[in-house]
Amino acid sequence: MILKCKQSIFYKLILFYLFFSEVIFPQNDLLRTHKAFLEGGFGLTWIDGQPHYAFHFSPEIQFFKVGIGLNLNLEFTPSGKIRTENFNEFTDYLSIIDYVKYGNKYDPLYFRIGLLDYATLGHGSIMYLYNNSPSYDAKKIGIEFDMDFNKFGFESVYGNFGQSGVIGLRGYVRPIKFTELSSLPVVSNLEIGITITTDTDDKSGIISGVYDSRENMFIPLVDKGNMTILGFDLGIPLFRMGFFNLDIYYDYSKIIEFGSGSALGTIIDFRNLSLLTLKIKLERRFNGSAYLPSYFNSFYEIERFILDRKNGSIKSKIQKLIDAEEGNGYFGDMMLSVLNTFDILASFQKLDKLPNSGMLYLRALVNPADFPYVFSAGYNKINIINLEDLFRMDDRSYLYAEFGYKIQKYFLLSMIYSWTYTPTRDNIGNIIGFRTQKKFEPKLSFVYPINFGSEN
Repeated sequence: MILKCKQSIFYKLILFYLFFSEVIFPQNDLLRTHKAFLEGGFGLTWIDGQPHYAFHFSPEIQFFKVGIGLNLNLEFTPSGKIRTENFNEFTDYLSIIDYVKYGNKYDPLYFRIGLLDYATLGHGSIMYLYNNSPSYDAKKIGIEFDMDFNKFGFESVYGNFGQSGVIGLRGYVRPIKFTELSSLPVVSNLEIGITITTDTDDKSGIISGVYDSRENMFIPLVDKGNMTILGFDLGIPLFRMGFFNLDIYYDYSKIIEFGSGSALGTIIDFRNLSLLTLKIKLERRFNGSAYLPSYFNSFYEIERFILDRKNGSIKSKIQKLIDAEEGNGYFGDMMLSVLNTFDILASFQKLDKLPNSGMLYLRALVNPADFPYVFSAGYNKINIINLEDLFRMDDRSYLYAEFGYKIQKYFLLSMIYSWTYTPTRDNIGNIIGFRTQKKFEPKLSFVYPINFGSEN
């Protein structure tokens, strides 16, 4: 009887939400890539084979250069109890605020507080597409803060306000702008940068240890402490032609107490074209032993430290660093937008002599204005061995895919599949690793674009 009562209350809440979604938000043309929108929905999701009711409300509001994103995601068991991983830490409540930001990356002033999903410093040789929250069950609040004063500036990242974590700072100067040649349109943008990045998390330097299964605690035996990387970079613009820009750059990085590496690259940027926007970065990497390029990447929070409680063994990023052999490689990334309908961001790395060095990052969105179907997807994989291994789902993979149909102007019926991660914890609640988690969710969403202003 109690179970039926709880289910009845839950269904009424869903109906209440749908009713007020229709009443509060007037209707308009749906699902272009708007800068601001109100979105909410519900669905039935399967998490590791177990059904849960899911409710979400995720508006994004843009007012001139200020943006705010919220993400309330509630998952209930069939008995009406909220899933414990949603709210088991104080930061889980704060993380309902997905982000607050001002401007965009490479603006004179840019900051973003909250979820960081693609933080990059400089050309990315030390930090590239760093994600501070690889699991919704362990969201963190961090900050990106950049200022460009024309002659000099800085970029910065702080990964986690809740506890110790990744901290990065890059300062740069454009020395020619201090001379009489500052009026020259291209060479005056020559840029020299210095970067320092460190991870103060107490697990960042663990190489070995023992696991006490009775106390559910891990005791480090060999620990190198904080991981710190220093870097130098030089960027030279070669062409500025309105629709076509070309830059070359050189990066050098040194991991303290370990190895070093460098990279020589070019950035090709096609813009202001009627059909497409295309930006390509190609890079040749020269890696010494005990060195890993882009050490702080999209998988770093997963790779930092993983404990297998079944046998007490660990895997850590620093172990991979120690085993890294000398070897050169290639890296490239691409951002493509076609007719404001098809957008893709992709990057790939492969080292010459290491067969398991492949790394793929992929994001795609297909959202035609007058077409009823929408598709979005994201895929990450590290330690790729060969083409056959590229799309094999395992503990080196992250996948999100949504296929939707616009049943009305503001209503999207979609199917979502995700292969993601959920944290494992010790007996006092500290995260000691992550395990893979599969989610499948049919969902009905309400999306209404809004605009309070436009960016200058």
